[in-house]
Amino acid sequence: MIRIKDLDFEISIRHNEIEESIAAIAEKMNHDYEDKCPLLLAILNGSFIFAADLVRHLTFEHEIQFAKFSSYQGTESTGKVKELIGLNVDILDRDIIIVEDIIDTGKTMSTLLPKLKERGARSIEIATLLMKPEKLMVDLDVKYCAIEIPNDFIVGYGLDYDGLGRQYPDIYTVVDNKK
Repeated sequence: MIRIKDLDFEISIRHNEIEESIAAIAEKMNHDYEDKCPLLLAILNGSFIFAADLVRHLTFEHEIQFAKFSSYQGTESTGKVKELIGLNVDILDRDIIIVEDIIDTGKTMSTLLPKLKERGARSIEIATLLMKPEKLMVDLDVKYCAIEIPNDFIVGYGLDYDGLGRQYPDIYTVVDNKK
């Protein structure tokens, strides 16, 4: 059990399970991109640990860039996506793999995908560490999903609560303190 600010969290996904799941999607990506050189677009801040671990498993040539979008305040998505740091490389006729820490409502992706298409991306796929299928509010084709999770608030492995908790190697789920 860990405590961050006013909330308690208990371990829900151990680091070894995370590593195995990343290796499994990397294997699929290695097959799909063996003769290509895609651009990995990692979405900050949460995906930085996932992106680092993912690229260590990739055997194909690739580039990586980072962009920052935000829709969270505290433990809830605000529903409004703000572009904070944009993509500053030419993506015309490039294969793009968006690397995301978690997809819950899908609103960040539904904002980002048209922007990448407008800039001429040849193909766009999504690789996410975590996905909350029951919270998804838009139709998304997520080709590479490491782990599906329930609609709980989580921290660790790059995910945070108001900027805190990213350093934990495991993933923790908030405990209902109102019981």
